[in-house]
Amino acid sequence: MAENRHDEPGEARARSSTPELLTEAMSHVTSMVRGEMDLFRAEMQQSMNQAMAAIGMMVAGVVLILVALNVFAAAFVAWLTQAGVGPGWSSVIVGGALAILALILLLTGKNKLKLVNLAPKRTAKNVQRDAHTVKEVSHGH
Repeated sequence: MAENRHDEPGEARARSSTPELLTEAMSHVTSMVRGEMDLFRAEMQQSMNQAMAAIGMMVAGVVLILVALNVFAAAFVAWLTQAGVGPGWSSVIVGGALAILALILLLTGKNKLKLVNLAPKRTAKNVQRDAHTVKEVSHGH
């Protein structure tokens, strides 16, 4: 009796199922990627919601701080007036002091925001080092 290789059940199943297995594997990979993307979107949405709530609280805090500073400035003007300084001059003194403080803060902040100060120095250094390493390897040194 001649043995027919096509009659072996394992081999016939392996030959006929290889495309099916590849299709199934691709389907699983696609499902996995979709699932990960859905999870990513959900996590990002939750993070954005938390960030928006935090920003809202910060805005409310800034508004209340401004109100408090206004009240303190008015109280300081009233105190200077009671101390014998005229009401107009009391307002000029308090307003001038706050303007000078604001100017100092604005200029300091502006200097710290210069583009040079914001450049990622460590990352740039690492990228330059990596580029140098790639050049050395590609030139066979």
